[in-house]
Amino acid sequence: MVETSLGSARHIPAAPAETPPRWRPALLIGVLAAAGATVALVRVWDAGGVQTWRTVMVAIVVQGVPFLVLGTVVSAAIGAFVPERVFTRVLPRSPALAVPVAGVAGAVLPGCECASVPVAGSLMRRGVTPAAALAFLLSAPAVNPVVLVATAIAFPGKPEMVLARLLASLLTAVVMGWLWVAFGRPEWLRLPKGPAGHGEGARNPLEEFRRGLQHDFLHAGGFLVVGAAAAATFNVLVPPSVLRIFADQPWLGVPALACLAVVLAVCSEADAFVAASLTGFSPTARLAFMVVGPMVDLKLIALQSGAFGRAFAVRFSSATFVVAVLASILIGGALQ
Repeated sequence: MVETSLGSARHIPAAPAETPPRWRPALLIGVLAAAGATVALVRVWDAGGVQTWRTVMVAIVVQGVPFLVLGTVVSAAIGAFVPERVFTRVLPRSPALAVPVAGVAGAVLPGCECASVPVAGSLMRRGVTPAAALAFLLSAPAVNPVVLVATAIAFPGKPEMVLARLLASLLTAVVMGWLWVAFGRPEWLRLPKGPAGHGEGARNPLEEFRRGLQHDFLHAGGFLVVGAAAAATFNVLVPPSVLRIFADQPWLGVPALACLAVVLAVCSEADAFVAASLTGFSPTARLAFMVVGPMVDLKLIALQSGAFGRAFAVRFSSATFVVAVLASILIGGALQ
């Protein structure tokens, strides 16, 4: 009972006594199941299947890391020391003509797709037509020399795979740029804002280079490991009979690997090694994996949503996926 300021009294109900936490049977069962699975995994770690999985995964990572390092170093150097206005000077004013020039200019940014989004946003802020900036966004992680050299190493003795990747990727980027010129609407695209503190007088290029290198390598390297583990798991767990279904039905293999590229989100400097390990699929299907991955994957869709808006990312990614698959079928079929 508490006395109020008017002299009246009122009763305040007592707080219920706290009950001690109780173990829930479902939680206990989950903990025991997790512990059992961990023990089982440790016991079979040296088994034949797991050993093969480790070998495939390590091989993919070891092959891909040198190209990942080279790509992130050059990408960080361009972002820190090369002004964005350099790209605008080489583009024609006509959007239709600027698109193929921007697609070819993607070769000057040897980084993963993570680096292409901020560069494309910077180009738009500098007045570059969105169609050309989007063509650059798609081509930069797919047609640069680091990616093409990595593809040649991953497919030794098969220069047609390198040429097919170059042509199919460039065709996809240019077609998507032209489609934006013809059908794109300004309300679909939210122009990105500049990063906080970027371009200030106290800008330190060396510090920007260090941060860019650290971010790109750690971010892309993590996806490389995840992609290598997924590819190794696919090779070990999927029986050859299932692979033969896709090998005998190339029209199933192409969309299957295209969808796999979206989910795995492997860095473009290393996806050729993952594609080369998928030996059960046709060359056209593996080409689709390498063409779709740098242009449409989960991390790239997230980056585009944050930079240009979710409505844009959904429309642009869906259309890019279809164009990339069709370009892979067209170029892959012509070169085989």
